[in-house]
Amino acid sequence: MAKYAYVAVGPDGRSISGVEKARNRQDAEVALYGRHLRDIRLSEPKSVFATELLPTRVKREEVMHLSRQLGAFVGAGLPLIEAVHTLGEEAKNPSVRRMMADVEDGLRRGERLSDCLDRHPRIFPEFYRGILRSAELTGQLDAVLEQLARYLERDLEARRKIKAALIYPSMIAVMSLVTVVVLATFTLPRYKVFFESMDAELPLATRMLLAVTDFFTQYWWALAGGVGLVLLAGSLALRTHGGRYGRDRLLLGIPVLGDVIRFSLVERFCRILSSMAAAGVALPEALRVATGSLRNLVFMRSLSHVGEAMLEGEGLARPLAGTGLFPSTAARMIRVGEETGTLETQLSVTARYYEGELDYKLKKLTSFFEPAVIIIMGGIVGFVAVALVWAMYGIYGQIEI
Repeated sequence: MAKYAYVAVGPDGRSISGVEKARNRQDAEVALYGRHLRDIRLSEPKSVFATELLPTRVKREEVMHLSRQLGAFVGAGLPLIEAVHTLGEEAKNPSVRRMMADVEDGLRRGERLSDCLDRHPRIFPEFYRGILRSAELTGQLDAVLEQLARYLERDLEARRKIKAALIYPSMIAVMSLVTVVVLATFTLPRYKVFFESMDAELPLATRMLLAVTDFFTQYWWALAGGVGLVLLAGSLALRTHGGRYGRDRLLLGIPVLGDVIRFSLVERFCRILSSMAAAGVALPEALRVATGSLRNLVFMRSLSHVGEAMLEGEGLARPLAGTGLFPSTAARMIRVGEETGTLETQLSVTARYYEGELDYKLKKLTSFFEPAVIIIMGGIVGFVAVALVWAMYGIYGQIEI
């Protein structure tokens, strides 16, 4: 038997609370309703040892699966409360179980599903809740939940592609850094002792190499402190609006990488705007939510002026082109949608087009980054090898003389 803490309203209208023992949550509710209690809210009390020190994070994949399963249950005719209850009971993530229990309690109190999800903004993004709110008004909850699941799946796939494209170059960069550190701290100091014991005149390249090694070994604490201060200053700067805006502007200006970031933001903007427009959300509200989902202050500041221009009757495509952030192809495709009355379809087509362009840019970034790291690493290792070999030949020549 499990214990369930409850808060409810009694027959006399006063709030009461207590603990009910039952085999499951549903049996506890039936027993409480049998006592003529209403507005029942149940929670499962935990012992001190069962309390989570750090709540488990709800991943975007779990939200995708919940959306798809909930849409399938609703489409099959299962009552929404029962569907939420079933998914909550089957969830392995304790944070998901608690969230679904809270949603179930809200539904039993007569709240709408979107209102229940509003209490969990860290799990369900604003665009998700906005689309769901419109779906409840139009009675297309099951179809929209499936649509949201497909969007989350495409978004996750795009994120996976970006991560996969950066794994190999990142590994090369880390290994290069480790190699340089090992050479500077372990290998070269031993050669220095050997050269000093020979009391020979060393070539310029070797003296430069040993001077750099001495600097790193003697003043590593100053370098570590300097790096720490730079990281601290950067962290403090990124807490300000101006610092974050400068970072976003800098990233967009980096060759190749800036194009990858820009195309990913354009793809996400068009995808969310298309999904919200298809769900019946008013275009100004959809534009606001899609803009807020980008998290890039440069885009967000420019797109805020797009919303103002659109309300003044300039449409959507022309102000977007005026920002200078959207490629001309995207603006033309959106303009076609406005002129033909198929804006949501053209936005979806634009998102798919730039999804393909993003794949191409990622491959280009990888093909650019890998040779650059290899060349830099090869240059450092080559310089070390030449300096050491040059010194060895010089020493043997002086010995022969």
